[in-house]
Amino acid sequence: MAKFVKQSIGTAMGKNKLLEWTLLFVFIITAGTVNAQNKNSNALNEHQQSMAAITALTAAGNMSQLKTALNTGLGAGLTVNEIKEALVQLYAYCGFPRSLNALNTLMSVLDERKAKGIKDVEGKGASPIATTSDKYDTGKRTLQQLTGKEEKGPKTGANAFAPVIDNFLKEHLFADIFSRDVLNHRQREFVTISALAAMPDVEPQLQAHIAMGKNTGITDGELKELVPLIEKYVGRAQANTLRKLIGESVLPATQPDMMVRISEIEIIPEYLEEYKAILEKESSESVKIEPGVVAIYPMYQKDNPGQIRILEIYANQAAYKSHLQTPHFLHYKTATLKMVKSLKLVDMNAIDPETMNLVFKKW
Repeated sequence: MAKFVKQSIGTAMGKNKLLEWTLLFVFIITAGTVNAQNKNSNALNEHQQSMAAITALTAAGNMSQLKTALNTGLGAGLTVNEIKEALVQLYAYCGFPRSLNALNTLMSVLDERKAKGIKDVEGKGASPIATTSDKYDTGKRTLQQLTGKEEKGPKTGANAFAPVIDNFLKEHLFADIFSRDVLNHRQREFVTISALAAMPDVEPQLQAHIAMGKNTGITDGELKELVPLIEKYVGRAQANTLRKLIGESVLPATQPDMMVRISEIEIIPEYLEEYKAILEKESSESVKIEPGVVAIYPMYQKDNPGQIRILEIYANQAAYKSHLQTPHFLHYKTATLKMVKSLKLVDMNAIDPETMNLVFKKW
């Protein structure tokens, strides 16, 4: 009996040991998976998606779409002060004119929402900033915190060539603005990255802020998810710049289902000038507002001005279908219906698609 009990206890202890090792193994695997998921988290929340759209459209100067993005952001729960803070910060990256235009657009949106009875959350304002005898040192410490590098030695590059810009950057941007607590450093770097990603020819600055953003906690997955937002609101060329800098594959400038069309239109002579004015406005708004509209290029025959030709290029079929539902196209369609004597739509295919890619890259 004692022998049986001893064997039973030994068997139970062996099973318990096996269970312990199994649980430990599962814990290690799970923890590793969670850590990997956290590192590459691609879950931009509604606030981040809206802020990315608002800042990218501000940097691109697209006030028409910005109005929609502001409504979406406010509806998603962004506070008025959070949006104002981001737009004020952007003057340092895309200039006073676009920052002021965006602030004026926000004022207009808020007035419209108030008239509809919508009460937007004002949010907390900035806390008083402790006065410091040397703002330059404050800004320098903030910048060192963001870069993770201590600034040593004499000034170099542009800072040495024009020392005053170094003073402005540290004393105003990284001291006055970054010390305001409406947005934290992580949020401010996300705003900056979104704006720079929307602007051409600023790759060195974008690359630097991507590194700073990661130091504040922005993940690879969040940067990856920012790419399609930049493509949606600004275009593929700018999205490809961000793709390249974060190590993602760059997509072709043209898509397989890119749509190219030539519209052959004859206008009744008495309506020609009125038609041209409406067409000019529609084509201009389409290219400015719709990222998927690559070109709408109206022309007329030199010897016969009533013969209109329009070269239309859409990034893909979805962009074309979306274009047909826009207010500016619907207005054009209805307003010019009586003016058109004949209309022929000619869909085209490229003879040399490879060269077409080079053309769009150059553009």
